Amino acid sequence: MTHKLTRLLQPKSIAVFGGGWSERVVEQSLQMGFQGDIWPVHPTKDKIAGLPCFASVDDLPAAPDASFIGVNRQATIDIVGSLARRGSGGAVCFASGFREVRDGESLEQQLVDATGEMPILGPNCYGLINYRAGALLWPDQHGGRRCDTGVAIIAQSSNVAINLTMQNRGLPISYILTVGNQAQTGMAEMIDAVLDDPKVTAIGLHIEGFRDIRAIETALAKARRQKVPVIALKVGISDAAQRMTVSHTASLAGADDLVAAFFQRMNVARVLSLDDFLETLKLLHTLGPSPDYSIGSLSCSGGEASLMADLADVEGMDLRPLTSGEALKVAATLPDRVTISNPLDYHTFTWGNGDSLRETYAAMLDCGFGLTCLVLDAPRPDRCSDNGSELAIRAAIDAAHRTKGRLAIVSSLAENMTEAMADRLMREGIAPLMGMRSALRAAAVAAQIGKGFSAFVPAPLFLSDAKVDTAFETVNEWDAKQILQAHGIQTPRGSVKTTVDEAVSAATALGYPVVLKVVSSEMAHKTELGVVKLNLASEAEVREAAQDLIVHNAPLLIEQMVENPVGDLILGVARDSQFGLYLTIGAGGIAVEIWKDANVILLPATRDEIFKAILSLKSSPLFTGFRGKPAADLSAVVNAAEALAAYAIAQGPYLEELDINPLMACETGAYAADALIVRRKTKDDISDQDPSQWRHFRDHIGPAQGQYD
Repeated sequence: MTHKLTRLLQPKSIAVFGGGWSERVVEQSLQMGFQGDIWPVHPTKDKIAGLPCFASVDDLPAAPDASFIGVNRQATIDIVGSLARRGSGGAVCFASGFREVRDGESLEQQLVDATGEMPILGPNCYGLINYRAGALLWPDQHGGRRCDTGVAIIAQSSNVAINLTMQNRGLPISYILTVGNQAQTGMAEMIDAVLDDPKVTAIGLHIEGFRDIRAIETALAKARRQKVPVIALKVGISDAAQRMTVSHTASLAGADDLVAAFFQRMNVARVLSLDDFLETLKLLHTLGPSPDYSIGSLSCSGGEASLMADLADVEGMDLRPLTSGEALKVAATLPDRVTISNPLDYHTFTWGNGDSLRETYAAMLDCGFGLTCLVLDAPRPDRCSDNGSELAIRAAIDAAHRTKGRLAIVSSLAENMTEAMADRLMREGIAPLMGMRSALRAAAVAAQIGKGFSAFVPAPLFLSDAKVDTAFETVNEWDAKQILQAHGIQTPRGSVKTTVDEAVSAATALGYPVVLKVVSSEMAHKTELGVVKLNLASEAEVREAAQDLIVHNAPLLIEQMVENPVGDLILGVARDSQFGLYLTIGAGGIAVEIWKDANVILLPATRDEIFKAILSLKSSPLFTGFRGKPAADLSAVVNAAEALAAYAIAQGPYLEELDINPLMACETGAYAADALIVRRKTKDDISDQDPSQWRHFRDHIGPAQGQYD
């Protein structure tokens, strides 16, 4: 079925409305060799760029596939309405002054109403470039060129998009799309549309914020199914002010942590700079995702070899040693004075000998690394003569063709590789990567995406809006623990009493040591308030503690002390305005805030995701038998987290925050030593105590992934 954006993105006819900026659209489409019809529309001019002008939409010879509207905001609304009524394919709305300004909200709604079923980009949007067809609905300069296959770049910043077209790194670009205000058509629809073009090799996203998480998720899921790699440069990493929350969990994860979790879930690799953005897209376009994280490196300099080793380590790449057989094959191509290793410094003994270089390069390529990197800098052509690098390049091309290996030629500095050289290498199936650091980051991204394509595909996100017509309610610790017990989470044995004598009797019945706490929904953080007494080992200690706490005019919770835990964790659920409820797993107690040792998982979560989140904590060695100490019962920890996530899904719009802090992980079992629930709930709502609700969601998520038991 034809995508609704196909006519706009791949037009056979273009109408251009307005003068000034709009005239550049006509000129640039002509310069790029657009083969379709171009129809300038202007009420007073006879010609623009030598083409005859039409006075209005009604005067056009046919309904245009694509239109660029470069007039004021009110006139834009009128023209959009006329184009829609005529059955046009879509339009770029260049004008600003809509939702992004104080008086523009209603005008933007009028614009959307006028479009009907016709798609529009913008408003406040630079438009689009289709370099494959030479179709430019673009009112400014650009630095791109025609191509047959290439990457698609979708950007929320028009200026960033312009700058990316100016790259001289050899990256072929099929499409440049800017989103503007996304009044009607958003980034998700653009991703979906370019995925319908089989000539698009990878997608790069510049993102300032998300409009519709579900739509983005659906589009990215399509990319994953089609195995089209996607990378994202998402701005806004720095910490923003967090709203005040009751639980620890809700204050742990910033919005960017949730974005990172979303990207990981959707197999979108994140880059942090425009340099990395371009180099990564170039590697993905040329060679596609890597099968693994292994990397081979060779250069004629020990200094370069050491730099590659350091940077590979930083990026988590596997610079594995050569096997004995591989080392013998490489050694056979080099003088005895060369130390055979990975990274390989092959020295300059054979520099200038093309046959010898080809054999060395081929021997390394035959080692089967996920990516083999040849560090090679060409002398600057304006001041220097060739120093043998041309012969080395020819040797590398021959070796790559012979072995079919995945080869990247890496310049140590970005400026030490020309665009002409990059073009040449890509034609030969070799990735030209400019700058060691960006090259290694690109290699890591290619491996991450390749691994993700073969990984378990997660279920769709559970997105639940908060129930807004009920008041917040904080559930006290005792009631919260009863809820958790009903849903399969272990808690210490205990009871609630109202007098000192009752507390003493209960402690004696439980057996010492015990914990004594005040039970009150008004006291969320009991340790800070001094209403928790730990390690009470006798009747006298319990009596004294109870007398101290009874003055708070609240019931007392007496529990068995969980003795000799391997370590403490925090498990929690909090709500985000875009991603809904999410699960947090971190180091327990105050350590999670001091060390920022926590991971977030969007829901629904599998056992495999939960297990990996635990093992990726900085504190994870404490739970796996650090220095011969006992290991925690990680199966019980995963069970607790899985049950908590399923309970959150069952509660849906009613749950606001939930803390288990700490969850005491023991050699056998894991116990919720403290619990807090904040909800939007009324007594008439579905009972918390009915575990059948969460069992449905647990069963829906599917069988356990990974090994824990």
